[in-house]
Amino acid sequence: MNAAPRRAEIARRTAETDIQATLTLDGTGQATISTGVGFFDHMLHALTRHGLLDLALTAKGDLHIDFHHTVEDCGIVIGQALKAALGEKRGIARFGHCLMPMDEALAECAIDISGRPFLAWSVAFPRDKVGEMDTELFEEFFRGLVINAGLTCHITLKAGTNAHHIAEACFKGFARALRMAVETDPRAAGAIPSTKGVLEG
Repeated sequence: MNAAPRRAEIARRTAETDIQATLTLDGTGQATISTGVGFFDHMLHALTRHGLLDLALTAKGDLHIDFHHTVEDCGIVIGQALKAALGEKRGIARFGHCLMPMDEALAECAIDISGRPFLAWSVAFPRDKVGEMDTELFEEFFRGLVINAGLTCHITLKAGTNAHHIAEACFKGFARALRMAVETDPRAAGAIPSTKGVLEG
């Protein structure tokens, strides 16, 4: 018997954004992304492809003000979808780690699907924008995702001088670490990977 697909659909509508997302954990890297923020779409495509997720996401936000609400709320929605798709987290590897090079940039990402939300972000950008996107919003995206998914996540920049490369290393590193952490472990026999018997804090 095949296991049920690890998939979730989330919709979030506020006075600032209207977002719909469908996430499949055991995907092939297929992405249909439209947020209205070009560089952010590029990063979400990278996350999807290298995490081997399938993600369909559309976002309409108050971009005439700035990109903050759209980027942060996309993180919230993707995090909620990830948490829902994981369910009880039975049989997962739980931990993931990646050291991701992108030309001169090098980013490290470590993830624990712990149920205890925490983001340690040690990434500095050499300029304020990549394209039209404020580089400070990358931290807001990951914080929204991590808190709503219930992850412990450390993202650390080890080297880098090009803002585009730094962002890409962070997203690809997160994707590969997440892919490792959500994989099912055949030796786990469907058990919850915790001595407490739960992964909810």
